[in-house]
Amino acid sequence: MAPFYSEGLRFGCARCSLCCRRDPGFVFLSEEDAEALAKRLGLEYSSFLSTYCRWIPSGGGVEVLSLKEKLNYDCILWGADGCSAYEDRPLQCRTFPFWDSVVADEASWRATAEECPGMNVGKLFGRDEIERLLALRTEHPAATRTRR
Repeated sequence: MAPFYSEGLRFGCARCSLCCRRDPGFVFLSEEDAEALAKRLGLEYSSFLSTYCRWIPSGGGVEVLSLKEKLNYDCILWGADGCSAYEDRPLQCRTFPFWDSVVADEASWRATAEECPGMNVGKLFGRDEIERLLALRTEHPAATRTRR
């Protein structure tokens, strides 16, 4: 059976910040994400990790790298002018809303679209592009480490 998005889905980021602010959550980083962000911010990799990141327990003695949040739950990269690293934002951010949980079925897409003004407007992403974006998240998983 073809996925509900077989004719494509529209999305154009409105840069409204609803997915970046006010709610707790995790922005998982691959090593490539962390390296790009460190470079953008002009920091050594280890300084970037200690200042902007945290390790989240994921079971089995493994931790996953995530960006920190501010006390109000805004992403640590969010500032007065929006995302300070928009051009180098993490893969998780770049692939939104084409996440497995959002495109699992039409009801999930519609529920997410109620909160996101960029969904169902803007560029038409065809099925092949959507599936390429879904695969990217699998191909570039978040950085992990064994808990010390």
